Amino acid sequence: MCGRSSLHDAPTNILERFRLPPIPEFKPRYNICPTQEQLTLSIGPDGHAATIPRRWGLIPEWASDMSVGNRMINARAESLADRPAFGMPLRHRRCLVLADGYYEWMKVGKAKVPLFFHYSDNRAFAIAGLWDRWDKVSPAIESCTVITTSASSRTMKYHDRMPVLLSIDAALEWVDPRTPLTRCLDLLVPCDDGDLDCHEVSTFVNSPANDSAACIEKVERLI
Repeated sequence: MCGRSSLHDAPTNILERFRLPPIPEFKPRYNICPTQEQLTLSIGPDGHAATIPRRWGLIPEWASDMSVGNRMINARAESLADRPAFGMPLRHRRCLVLADGYYEWMKVGKAKVPLFFHYSDNRAFAIAGLWDRWDKVSPAIESCTVITTSASSRTMKYHDRMPVLLSIDAALEWVDPRTPLTRCLDLLVPCDDGDLDCHEVSTFVNSPANDSAACIEKVERLI
């Protein structure tokens, strides 16, 4: 699963490709946790791309209780089309979750070691995601989930799952409402980019209350 992420630099490379302006008053985030806001990108009814903060943990439009979203921070690519909660979003509410790093915890003996995955140049990437709107409260809540797939050959020694990291071209296809569903599903594959790096970080990141550059600082202890 993918349970934490970061977006500590403005995702300029992705915004430029979608012809979007810089994000005003961008706030760096080093430890984005479930139920907090992820910065997402999707195509609106007018056909234009927009960035929208959405609550992490998808709340289906038909849910009676918003707490169901706490169990839907991730969606497995392999069973996506078969899950009632994801069927409608998959067809009509695809989005990108913007990040420049994500965390996984690897078991080493009796310890769980936090690892930070990122590109070597720290550029932002687009994670395949879904969103939905829950209107049983006012204002309505827009929420999202991160799609995961099997680990790539570069990451499988650390964890058996990883988020679906899309190339820019694949990201354009994913959010385009004209892209056939079969093609969308074909895009949900492991990323084997050669410059995807990983390093161990401090257990400082374990606390959702901690959200500073210390979360991503490299340490050398157990791996």
